[in-house]
Amino acid sequence: MYQAKDLKLGRSVAVKFLPESFAHDADRVSRFEREARVLASLNHPNIAAIYGLENSNDKKFLVMELVPGETLAERIKRGPIPVEETLGIAKQIAEALEAAHEKGIIHRDLKPANIKVMTDGKVKVLDFGLAKAYEQDPANTTLSNSPTMASMAATNAGVIFGTAAYMSPEQAAGKLVDRRADVWSFGVVLWEMLTGKRLFDAETISHTLADVLRLPIEFDKLPAEVPRSIRGLLRRCLERNVRNRLRDIGEARIVLENLGNPAHEDGVDGLPTPSEPRSNKVAWVVAGVLALALSAAGFGWWRSTRPVDRPLIQLSVDLGPDAVAGARTTAVLSPDGTRIVFPIRGSNGVRQLATRTLDQPRATAMSGTEGGSDAFFSPDGQWIGFFASGKLKKAAVQGGAPVTLCDAGDPRGGSWGDDGNIIFTPEVDSGLMRVFSAGGTPQPLTKTGNSAAFHRWPQVLPGGKGVLFTVSANPFSWEDADVGVVSVKTGQIKIVQHGGYSGRYVPSPYGAGHLLYVHEGTLFAVPFDPGRLETSGTPVPFLADVAGNSVDGGGQFDGSMNGSFVYVNGKSTVSSSYPIVWMDSSGKTTPLLAKPGAYGAPRFSPDGTRLAFTTMGSKGPDVWVYDWERDTPTQLTFNGPGNLEMAWTPDGKHIVFGSNAAGTAGLWWRRSDGSGEPQKLLERKSTGVGLRPQSFTPDGRRLAFDDNVTSVTGVEIWTLPLDLSDPEHPKPGKPEPFLATAARQVDAAFSPDGKWMAYSSNESGIDDIFVRPFPG
Repeated sequence: MYQAKDLKLGRSVAVKFLPESFAHDADRVSRFEREARVLASLNHPNIAAIYGLENSNDKKFLVMELVPGETLAERIKRGPIPVEETLGIAKQIAEALEAAHEKGIIHRDLKPANIKVMTDGKVKVLDFGLAKAYEQDPANTTLSNSPTMASMAATNAGVIFGTAAYMSPEQAAGKLVDRRADVWSFGVVLWEMLTGKRLFDAETISHTLADVLRLPIEFDKLPAEVPRSIRGLLRRCLERNVRNRLRDIGEARIVLENLGNPAHEDGVDGLPTPSEPRSNKVAWVVAGVLALALSAAGFGWWRSTRPVDRPLIQLSVDLGPDAVAGARTTAVLSPDGTRIVFPIRGSNGVRQLATRTLDQPRATAMSGTEGGSDAFFSPDGQWIGFFASGKLKKAAVQGGAPVTLCDAGDPRGGSWGDDGNIIFTPEVDSGLMRVFSAGGTPQPLTKTGNSAAFHRWPQVLPGGKGVLFTVSANPFSWEDADVGVVSVKTGQIKIVQHGGYSGRYVPSPYGAGHLLYVHEGTLFAVPFDPGRLETSGTPVPFLADVAGNSVDGGGQFDGSMNGSFVYVNGKSTVSSSYPIVWMDSSGKTTPLLAKPGAYGAPRFSPDGTRLAFTTMGSKGPDVWVYDWERDTPTQLTFNGPGNLEMAWTPDGKHIVFGSNAAGTAGLWWRRSDGSGEPQKLLERKSTGVGLRPQSFTPDGRRLAFDDNVTSVTGVEIWTLPLDLSDPEHPKPGKPEPFLATAARQVDAAFSPDGKWMAYSSNESGIDDIFVRPFPG
């Protein structure tokens, strides 16, 4: 490092050269230039600024801000720094690291020698991973400036990078590092400021690295005047298990800012130390006006021989005003029980996924997860699988662009196994599928077979021998479903619990663990052995306020491998019973039918005097037409299941509806007054929901419908020409696809003149409404 004079601007600067021995190494020069450009994006009062990257006589050097004052190492040589002064310095260091981490930059060599304290008390952090990656000067080796192994990618496994006395255990072991390595170094520097002594100060570099990896940290040697909250913060920063370490340096800043606030002087500060038991804690999380409550509770105190008690302790944490409830799954818990993922409303109004640890006050939106739903964690907690735009995707917890793994259609749950395989249900009517977490072509794990059963909501059990899932013979009512286990090796299915849905296994240190499931709006628990794949004892009710939906078999709760679980507080939907109402222009609503029911897919007749809808019958949904002037309902179909949607002909005399009765997908034509017999227009083989009529052209001679049978992308829009020379017996022509694309297309609607078609599609990457000319 040299001091120089900028003759153009008349200011003193610091100049740092790339060592001549590396000047002809193309890889090192490229990295030097790349990191200089990245670091130039940092603009923070506690980070020394970079003014330029220059080249003179084949020598590359950085022009940097010249920071006056002494280094923190020089200051500590005079003895421990008073607590109040220490915490002021620590807060500024945390702010500098936080700014860098938000830009994706890891310091990797934080130490007192790289921190300057100016005469006015302002702190400047220097050397963000540049020159120290290239300097190796054996003649000037001390424990505070020990040599490093230079590398093109210093965050790669197998590379030791940093200064021995301050590097994290994972750095010392040559493992992958992330921003939590800086959190460790911050804790070591904070310790040194408070005590005036290095935390790791062995005789040689090798011995120092060994101490970093194994030497017990004696927290009782901290000065007595150090606040309890700071002791707790140090314990979290100096946690050798990186998964239990403080996840974000911003949390350290918050603790330092809240000193003196009685609410934060209980020694926890929202940052429980790893030694604190989580097994008896419950954390209620409320998301703004949605009153979305989640609970992280421990089952460690469950004994398989005694009744299930309710949790004893409750803590409140705010998810923030942007959190929203998921359609089927809202919050999921990481395997170690420290992190949750949930949907939020993004800045552009589009739903996306966000993540936060339970000891953090703020969530981080996950870029590229727009439209994401039904998330699940990888076994190591570093990746999140999710579904979006008809695809199965994964995204790294620490950030980065999501990776598309395969097509997923209209999915119902996924789970990531220790063997690297992801088990998921790609369609409402499919069996469980298996795909490797790096992507590929999904392979079947279970088969449903002619609508005899529907398989959803898988969970790979510990050890990977079996997959827990929910199986039902009725796709529209899961109250009487079963929880089954399929052997990964043989494919054999065994039912382990009758009369429940959304089964989830949660382990317990006092036994094999418990199977949780929902039945009639209540969460039940029964002892379950994942090794033997069987339950024992009698199920007992545990919670009566867990949200779920027996219409699609989804329960709003999730478990972790440390015995915790997270759930959405709310009333489970035992049936989709709600009223059909009319809303006038003033917002006033009036019920159209006398009582609520399991209604769906309402469609006005062209003249607005009648309403077609579906309602749940004994075999599934059937189609009805209601004339509200006469208060007369007329049932059009009686066969169920699968009569999900319908379309009126332009003259209102006929209705076309879809049906999947007897394992076939069909389109049927019938008079809207219920007279006559239904006439088949189109039939295709199907194992579930397949053909859904949507809209007619104004002349009634072409019908647009959703095809979920022959499509390879999930759903496609097709049109069916009709010969109406005999309106009571129309002759269908050959169906034609509307648009050749790999995107998922649904819900077609013709314009009043029939020259345009509006529809929903994910062709832009998220679900949007599109309009195209017809026939185009």
